[in-house]
Amino acid sequence: MTDQPLSLAATLARDLLRCPSVTPAEGGALALLDERLTAAGFSVERMVFSDHGTPDVENLFATIGTKGPNLAFAGHTDVVPAGDAGAWRHGPFDGSIEDGILHGRGAVDMKGGIAAFAAAAIAYVADKGDALDGRISFLITGDEEGPAINGTVKLLEWAAERSHTFDACIVGEPTNPAQLGDAIKVGRRGSLSGIVTVTGVQGHVAYPHLAKNPVSDMLALLARLDALVLDAGNERFQPSNLEITTVDVGNTAFNVIPRKAVANFNIRFNDTWSVDSLKAHLRDALAGVEGLACDWQLDFTSDSSDSFLTHDAELIDALADAVEAETGRRPELSTGGGTSDARFIKNYCPVVEFGLVGQTMHQVDERVPLAELDGLAAIYLRFLESYFAG
Repeated sequence: MTDQPLSLAATLARDLLRCPSVTPAEGGALALLDERLTAAGFSVERMVFSDHGTPDVENLFATIGTKGPNLAFAGHTDVVPAGDAGAWRHGPFDGSIEDGILHGRGAVDMKGGIAAFAAAAIAYVADKGDALDGRISFLITGDEEGPAINGTVKLLEWAAERSHTFDACIVGEPTNPAQLGDAIKVGRRGSLSGIVTVTGVQGHVAYPHLAKNPVSDMLALLARLDALVLDAGNERFQPSNLEITTVDVGNTAFNVIPRKAVANFNIRFNDTWSVDSLKAHLRDALAGVEGLACDWQLDFTSDSSDSFLTHDAELIDALADAVEAETGRRPELSTGGGTSDARFIKNYCPVVEFGLVGQTMHQVDERVPLAELDGLAAIYLRFLESYFAG
């Protein structure tokens, strides 16, 4: 532990880490934010969203101010499982501090980010008092690490139905690869997941003429997918990539030709493609494979998303200026990495992502230096001052 007094950002991060909010459990994290934000003058509402076949998820919306531009901060308090808790240096939900470093699941992804922007907003509101010339809102979900069905999507719909509109949004995901100030995410590649199913005829391996082996055809189909060069990328995005993630026949016997083979793949794609154009391209590519003996089909999951790029110079420049002023580094404007809830928010307002260094996210001994938490809070506070002044 530490004998040094903790900043508001560090205190809030520590307390959030002590909430075991593994998706979809609320774990006390939203209750904690409710308490701290209400005490700071925010109007806070919590709501549970449901859908068939998915767990119920609790979410939080908070806002303050009645005039001027409405800036939203977005994030998730749910975390991935800790895995083997015994492999951790400190308990994954202890919120332990050692040598100026806060340990725990969600330290960087992304309770630390939430703590930093909440601390910045609380400080900004306290300083402005009745002279607050703008609105600050929080969109906090418990479903980002899970199916992403009962979280941000429905929270945004809920807010729109109540006439809440947002002029810009910052998502506090960990965006920096090595040090605070490395990168702002100004867009994301799209994501498309597919399933190839080959159906043959089961039989004895000694009598192959009485069977149809789906594995042979699957290998040919996957070879075609694996050989695809989708594009070379462009000045905005890196090249699209297709990765085969699993192949399964459900067969444990050495002397049986299986009836069915199933393979999954995922593509992260740039703005050369849309979801629909990429689906059509994949269907055409597999339809060109010759010599197949079995029936096959290509299906896609429902969670696909197109790429996006944010063009709001006021938002991007104000954040980049704040980062440079606090760190001395001008951040790269990046579109790399995976998906985030920004893919939903971009349908409502310009959105960028900026948070902590992501090197330990989802790992055993996830952790963040307290100095980095305070540095991020200082960046957010400087941004608020600049954004609303502008």
